[in-house]
Amino acid sequence: MTRRVFKGGLVFDGTGADPYAADVAVEHGRFTAVGRDLRGEEITDVRGRILLPGLFDTHVHVLGVEPELPVRLAEPFSYQFYAAIRNLRSLLECGITTIRDCAGADLGVKRAVETGLVRGPRMRISITAISQTAGHMDGWTPSGEYVNPYYLPHPGRPGSIADGPEAVRKLVRQTIRAGADFVKVLCTDGLTTDPRRTHFGEAELAVLMAEARAAGLPVAAHAIGAEGVKNAVRAGARSIEHGAYLDEEAVALMAGHGTWLVPTLFTEPGDMPAVLEAERDLGADLYKAAEFGHAHVASFRAALAAGVRIAMGTDYGNDCGANLVQLVVMHEAGMPAEKVLVSATSAAAELMGLAGELGTIAPGKRADLVILDGDPYDFRAFKDNIRAVYQDGVLRVES
Repeated sequence: MTRRVFKGGLVFDGTGADPYAADVAVEHGRFTAVGRDLRGEEITDVRGRILLPGLFDTHVHVLGVEPELPVRLAEPFSYQFYAAIRNLRSLLECGITTIRDCAGADLGVKRAVETGLVRGPRMRISITAISQTAGHMDGWTPSGEYVNPYYLPHPGRPGSIADGPEAVRKLVRQTIRAGADFVKVLCTDGLTTDPRRTHFGEAELAVLMAEARAAGLPVAAHAIGAEGVKNAVRAGARSIEHGAYLDEEAVALMAGHGTWLVPTLFTEPGDMPAVLEAERDLGADLYKAAEFGHAHVASFRAALAAGVRIAMGTDYGNDCGANLVQLVVMHEAGMPAEKVLVSATSAAAELMGLAGELGTIAPGKRADLVILDGDPYDFRAFKDNIRAVYQDGVLRVES
């Protein structure tokens, strides 16, 4: 492969430093030099533009989560896999070149991307989300009809329900066998019921964490309420997903343990999340959606002030393509603009154990690159300003 030099641009390197003037050289899919007056066989003129590392979204569901139950029930089983092709493409168009899929995508989806059969961000997958009976993934209804809320089991995706330490142990092992890169556990309920209700006891969480550690895998804990967050942190979760109702003790525990927060703020501060509106139609009437929105933003601000490590994640499924709204939300909730971009680059890479390969523009790193017009901190215009996206030095998106 020839040496390509991107000349004349400003580099936001992912460390949080201010953008600086530099050329960037790429060869064999990796950055080889960052500096002035670099030479190469191929020159790409990026004068007046910003170069950023490829972005991350550390909490997505590329197989989609259709919020309207009648629509979901009418979709053929295989439709989800074709929808994933669209979602993966939409993520690349956002400049997102690496994702963590937090339930849904199986090893076949990941391998289709790895082999180039489908174009999309590189993936880390949990395959399923481990839930207790009467938990977030339990589709029981008072009518007696069982409606799995999201992802039916199939040969590449184990079921999600386990009760008691031995059942949890077996399900974690089945998930690992199916090709999971990390374990996802649900430590509180979801938005359709009471998200502050805790799930899984100490013994069940201890077994789950022990099995994940034995396989060398981190654990991502869906935890909305403070007690579920604290249970997950004490048990050894690497990240808390959502964390909408944090109290002082939960924030202190996260900061003290170095636990990551993936906030998945659904909307701008003070607004009512559209996803909650859809879920309220399914019976999520134990709280007010506006209260949830305010609590979520307040918890994010408390975590930020306490120095909790934060990585960008959206929880998006069918709405992939709108992911960069998260940058707006985090900034307007009080995160400095440069830290917002860090949360979507080097911090996210660290959370996912990929900091040695991705997340910054530096010699030796994989050449994931976003070329941007305009101000990199103008998050409302960010997507419209993307001019090209490279992944491992290969052009994936051009506008």
